[in-house]
Amino acid sequence: MTLDTATPRTNLLGLTREEMETFFVSLGEKKFRAAQVMKWIHHEGCDDFESMTNLSKALRTRLEEIAEIRGPRVVYEGASQDGTRKWVLEVEDGSYVETVLIPAEGGKRRTLCVSSQVGCSLDCSFCSTGKQGFQRNLTSAEVIGQVWVASNSFGARRDTTNRPVTNVVMMGMGEPLMNYNAVVPAMKLMLDDNGYGLSKRRVTLSTSGVVPMIDKLGDELDVSLAISLHAANDELRNELVPLNRKYNIATLLDSCRRYLDKCDDTRMLTIEYTLMKDVNDQQCHAQELATLLGDLPCKINLIPFNPFPHSGYEKPSRNQVMRFQQWLEELGHTAPVRMTRGDDIDAACGQLVGRVKDRTKRHERYIQSIQIDAD
Repeated sequence: MTLDTATPRTNLLGLTREEMETFFVSLGEKKFRAAQVMKWIHHEGCDDFESMTNLSKALRTRLEEIAEIRGPRVVYEGASQDGTRKWVLEVEDGSYVETVLIPAEGGKRRTLCVSSQVGCSLDCSFCSTGKQGFQRNLTSAEVIGQVWVASNSFGARRDTTNRPVTNVVMMGMGEPLMNYNAVVPAMKLMLDDNGYGLSKRRVTLSTSGVVPMIDKLGDELDVSLAISLHAANDELRNELVPLNRKYNIATLLDSCRRYLDKCDDTRMLTIEYTLMKDVNDQQCHAQELATLLGDLPCKINLIPFNPFPHSGYEKPSRNQVMRFQQWLEELGHTAPVRMTRGDDIDAACGQLVGRVKDRTKRHERYIQSIQIDAD
């Protein structure tokens, strides 16, 4: 039997500008080749070196031998009645992740919700994604590959004044800061003019509160930051977001203040607050939340809970959601309600599940608990 000892080809899709320059210098090429190839990949959606006509024939041939441009494989694409689009993407090892494009403002604003992990390493009690368990972190190519796939669905040679993706939120499957080393390079590509050229205010990272990584992120990037809070006291948040037992609310908000201080402009934090009937949607909860946030520069996104089987939680009535919003506004806080989008294709917040080869056995334990409750 002959063993295949060929060197794996380098996937250029996930390389930052600096990494791409290093790659071409290692081939004896000039650094400017990096910008040329990045534009072909991210502006044109090109995955064929032979089509890169501003490269020499010899370089194109060399790249065919040692490199590739390989994104996730689309196994499903669905469109909701409200215009939301969802892709199910196959990544290495056969796992599936999901990414969702949400249009707004008559289609002028198109926000892509990007996944960072296969499954989720956390286990928030109200999130369907977390019940699928966890397999692994995505690579930077698999993270930025979601933006690449969504952008390419609009066709090549895209007009930068009418971008197919205008905003990116790292709010899909997974906890982004538990995959820091892949997520940060991918976000750099989102911001890079040779990549997707998005404003740092239009790229948002959402975290459940991995405090050391928030501090590290602030030293490297100043993208917009969203905090999945969902409760204003540690007792309730310990139940909803188990990570709170390691980094409590006070510690988390202190890290948020440090992050905002590092931004070179006036920045506002986004607080994500999922409303669950009789759990965190009463007037006392609104008062507690308003007091907790005090003068922290933030807006509070109110998200009505999206039900899934056997969750144990219910969605509040629309009237109750509106009352909660009114209480917060009367207490001096901006609190828009994030309307449910894409629930007819299971693309709403907390509903992304993909296909996870759960090495944590969390999904198996969840199914067993459902069966025990049924008995």
